Amino acid sequence: MKFQDMKYQRPDITAIEMAYQDMAQRFPLCASAQEQLALLERHEKLLGDILTMNSLAYIRSSIDTNDVFYKEEQLFFDETMPQLQEYIQQFMDQVLVSEFRPELEKATGQLFFRNQEIAKKTFSPEIIPLMQEENRLATEYEQLLASAEISIGGEICNLSQIIRYQTDCDRAVRQEAWEKTDAFFTEKSQRLDEIYDALVKCRTEQAHRLGYENFVQLGYDRLGRNCYSPEDVAEFREQVAQELVPVVHRLKEKQAERLGLSGLCFWDEDTLLPTGNPKPVGGEKELLEAAHRMYREMSPQTGEFFDFMVENNLFDLMSKKGKAGGGYCTEIPNYKSPFIFSNFNGTVDDVQVLTHEAGHAFAAFRARNLPYLENMTPTMESAEVHSMSMELFSRPWDEGFFGEKANVFRSYQLENCLDFIPYGTMVDEFQTRVYENPQLTPIQRKELWAQLEKKYRPWLTFEGLPYFEAGGYYQWKHHIYSSPMYYIDYCLAQITALEFWELSEKDWQGAFARYLDFVNSAGEKTFRCLVHSAGLKLPFESGCVKEVASKVLTYLEKNPLK
Repeated sequence: MKFQDMKYQRPDITAIEMAYQDMAQRFPLCASAQEQLALLERHEKLLGDILTMNSLAYIRSSIDTNDVFYKEEQLFFDETMPQLQEYIQQFMDQVLVSEFRPELEKATGQLFFRNQEIAKKTFSPEIIPLMQEENRLATEYEQLLASAEISIGGEICNLSQIIRYQTDCDRAVRQEAWEKTDAFFTEKSQRLDEIYDALVKCRTEQAHRLGYENFVQLGYDRLGRNCYSPEDVAEFREQVAQELVPVVHRLKEKQAERLGLSGLCFWDEDTLLPTGNPKPVGGEKELLEAAHRMYREMSPQTGEFFDFMVENNLFDLMSKKGKAGGGYCTEIPNYKSPFIFSNFNGTVDDVQVLTHEAGHAFAAFRARNLPYLENMTPTMESAEVHSMSMELFSRPWDEGFFGEKANVFRSYQLENCLDFIPYGTMVDEFQTRVYENPQLTPIQRKELWAQLEKKYRPWLTFEGLPYFEAGGYYQWKHHIYSSPMYYIDYCLAQITALEFWELSEKDWQGAFARYLDFVNSAGEKTFRCLVHSAGLKLPFESGCVKEVASKVLTYLEKNPLK
């Protein structure tokens, strides 16, 4: 069904709660595994109905944050989902202690139960009001950023549209764009500080009530991380700081030379060439056509997927007034449909976001017929391997997106991959230290961010941007507010995606076959198992970061940006 024809109807929460109460009572009385599986299937139907309506409300409210109806519906789900979780958890508690568990595991897989055991630790009815408050604050933050109206170049831009100016080849334009962005955050600083302070306190209180020392491990458990720990991530961060930051620092020195500068100011960071970053040839229509051709040629599986996306209008790509920032892919379970949301702005990001979110959407499409929703999506670092690898597997088709600048983009893309990892790692260390020290004041959190900038991005100065120089830039990162502890996933996935890229340089078809196997496993394997099954190294393994960086550097030495 086409997206615009998908009917939204607010769920009858009372009826759903009663259904779960009935199922929880009946489950332990079942005489066989088959009877229990029938109740588990009923749960899947109810959960699919709820998540479908939640997705439709979320997508339509983010397409237009000023839409009063869907704004109210999103608030409804912010309030309701924590309440529903109580009844779903009561049912799952019975599933976990089933006398027929071995037989159930044959149908669901063992990881289903391990994941449910982790999820059980993250919830208690006692924290429902705190969960509701967390949802409300995160929604307020997203709407606050979506309200940006910055005047520049004769137009009014939101925070997605102004990226065109922030990466302009004219340095004075870049500087003006960042100064005006800095001014917007300065203007909103008090409320941004208040929202984040309230979120940190709210999440910390949830952790304490659930018996955690702080929110860090609760954040991991809420994300379902089932095969690595904060200690593993700390080791990865150390690899990045010791092995990768010096490499990226040298790349940034070369970037400054290309731009004719003695050093990089913050407004130079994302402009890699004096003539500007490579730009896509054409707008939304042309990029979608190029993507359609690419996916049809890439494989029968990707062709089927993209035909489905196009036929059912499962995109909203252009940036516009009132639209939420960023990009995402989500699923609409009852229609077995992924949906891609983006903010095209005429920059290189349009192609990168399209192929990234298409990687997520392709994985969702491949998993759409699995019987258990809980198995359709792996943990987020694995899901980001789907998307970040797709960005790199698309390289043979870059001429369709960038014309004669395709080779320039290929080098730009790989340099960007390495450049991103220190930043993403910095986001993770910031969040970890904030939740380990929840008593920090808003000023101390900014000071912490500014310190981490010197550790992970020592090549940058923030001259002329007082708010960002003081450490306020973290407030632009949606994940820090809305998806706590979710960001190192991108860094782990980037390393794994670059391992796939290295294989594809030698044997594209063989590498893509391994990628398909990775995707087809959906959420039925852990990250460790998926990586090892693909014949790759885990990012945590000693030397992995250095080895991957070395391979990228070798490519860039043979194909320098110029």
